[in-house]
Amino acid sequence: QVQLVESGGGLVQPGASLRLSCTASGFTLENFAVGWFRQVPGKERERVSCISSSDGSTYYADFVKGRFTISRDNAKNMVYLQMNGLQPEDTAVYYCHRFRGDYWGQGTQVTVSS
Repeated sequence: QVQLVESGGGLVQPGASLRLSCTASGFTLENFAVGWFRQVPGKERERVSCISSSDGSTYYADFVKGRFTISRDNAKNMVYLQMNGLQPEDTAVYYCHRFRGDYWGQGTQVTVSS
Protein backbone atom coordinates (compact mmCIF):
# COMPACT_ATOMS: atom_id res chain seq x y z
CA GLN A 1 0.00 0.00 0.00
CA VAL A 2 1.05 3.57 -0.63
CA GLN A 3 2.84 5.22 2.26
CA LEU A 4 4.79 8.45 2.66
CA VAL A 5 6.84 9.16 5.78
CA GLU A 6 8.52 12.51 6.41
CA SER A 7 11.49 13.11 8.66
CA GLY A 8 14.14 15.75 9.33
CA GLY A 9 12.11 18.47 10.97
CA GLY A 10 13.17 20.19 14.14
CA LEU A 11 13.82 23.41 16.01
CA VAL A 12 16.44 25.69 14.46
CA GLN A 13 17.64 29.29 14.64
CA PRO A 14 16.89 31.86 11.93
CA GLY A 15 19.33 31.47 9.06
CA ALA A 16 19.87 27.78 9.70
CA SER A 17 19.33 24.89 7.30
CA LEU A 18 17.34 21.69 7.42
CA ARG A 19 16.95 18.80 5.03
CA LEU A 20 13.57 17.12 5.03
CA SER A 21 13.24 13.58 3.75
CA CYS A 22 10.24 11.70 2.46
CA THR A 23 10.45 7.94 2.21
CA ALA A 24 7.97 6.30 -0.14
CA SER A 25 6.77 2.73 0.01
CA GLY A 26 4.20 0.77 -1.95
CA PHE A 27 5.11 2.50 -5.21
CA THR A 28 8.07 3.67 -7.26
CA LEU A 29 8.45 7.33 -6.45
CA GLU A 30 10.21 8.32 -9.66
CA ASN A 31 7.08 7.46 -11.65
CA PHE A 32 4.95 10.07 -9.90
CA ALA A 33 4.86 13.80 -9.48
CA VAL A 34 5.46 14.59 -5.81
CA GLY A 35 5.71 17.71 -3.76
CA TRP A 36 6.10 19.40 -0.42
CA PHE A 37 3.35 21.38 1.24
CA ARG A 38 3.24 23.18 4.56
CA GLN A 39 0.54 24.24 6.96
CA VAL A 40 0.31 26.61 9.90
CA PRO A 41 -2.52 26.04 12.40
CA GLY A 42 -5.60 27.97 11.36
CA LYS A 43 -4.38 28.53 7.82
CA GLU A 44 -4.75 26.72 4.53
CA ARG A 45 -2.16 24.21 3.45
CA GLU A 46 0.13 25.77 0.84
CA ARG A 47 2.30 24.33 -1.88
CA VAL A 48 6.02 24.79 -1.32
CA SER A 49 7.70 22.82 -4.07
CA CYS A 50 7.12 19.91 -6.43
CA ILE A 51 9.02 17.79 -8.92
CA SER A 52 7.69 16.07 -12.02
CA SER A 53 7.99 12.39 -12.82
CA SER A 54 8.93 12.88 -16.46
CA ASP A 55 11.85 15.26 -16.86
CA GLY A 56 12.42 16.18 -13.23
CA SER A 57 11.31 19.76 -13.71
CA THR A 58 10.67 21.62 -10.49
CA TYR A 59 8.34 24.23 -9.11
CA TYR A 60 8.94 26.59 -6.21
CA ALA A 61 6.61 28.97 -4.49
CA ASP A 62 7.84 32.55 -4.63
CA PHE A 63 8.35 32.68 -0.89
CA VAL A 64 10.97 29.90 -0.97
CA LYS A 65 12.57 30.41 -4.37
CA GLY A 66 16.33 30.68 -4.03
CA ARG A 67 16.31 29.18 -0.55
CA PHE A 68 14.77 25.72 -0.93
CA THR A 69 15.69 22.89 -3.29
CA ILE A 70 13.65 19.79 -4.04
CA SER A 71 15.35 16.63 -5.25
CA ARG A 72 14.85 12.89 -5.36
CA ASP A 73 16.97 9.80 -5.04
CA ASN A 74 15.42 7.13 -7.20
CA ALA A 75 17.62 4.35 -5.83
CA LYS A 76 16.40 5.10 -2.31
CA ASN A 77 12.82 5.88 -3.37
CA MET A 78 13.03 9.19 -1.52
CA VAL A 79 12.40 12.86 -2.13
CA TYR A 80 14.11 15.67 -0.23
CA LEU A 81 13.59 19.32 0.54
CA GLN A 82 16.78 21.19 1.32
CA MET A 83 15.84 24.33 3.23
CA ASN A 84 18.41 27.09 3.63
CA GLY A 85 18.12 30.50 5.19
CA LEU A 86 15.17 29.47 7.31
CA GLN A 87 13.09 32.24 8.81
CA PRO A 88 10.37 32.29 11.49
CA GLU A 89 7.69 32.51 8.81
CA ASP A 90 8.82 29.10 7.55
CA THR A 91 7.56 27.54 10.77
CA ALA A 92 4.94 24.97 9.84
CA VAL A 93 4.19 21.30 9.52
CA TYR A 94 5.68 20.08 6.25
CA TYR A 95 3.98 17.32 4.29
CA CYS A 96 5.09 15.07 1.47
CA HIS A 97 2.44 14.58 -1.21
CA ARG A 98 1.86 12.29 -4.17
CA PHE A 99 -0.43 14.05 -6.60
CA ARG A 100 -1.86 10.98 -8.29
CA GLY A 101 -4.23 9.46 -5.77
CA ASP A 102 -3.85 12.45 -3.42
CA TYR A 103 -1.65 10.68 -0.89
CA TRP A 104 -0.14 12.50 2.08
CA GLY A 105 2.42 11.76 4.75
CA GLN A 106 1.82 12.49 8.41
CA GLY A 107 3.94 15.64 8.38
CA THR A 108 7.07 16.79 10.16
CA GLN A 109 7.28 19.92 12.31
CA VAL A 110 9.72 22.68 11.40
CA THR A 111 10.13 25.46 13.94
CA VAL A 112 12.38 28.47 13.32
CA SER A 113 12.90 30.59 16.40
CA SER A 114 15.61 32.54 18.17
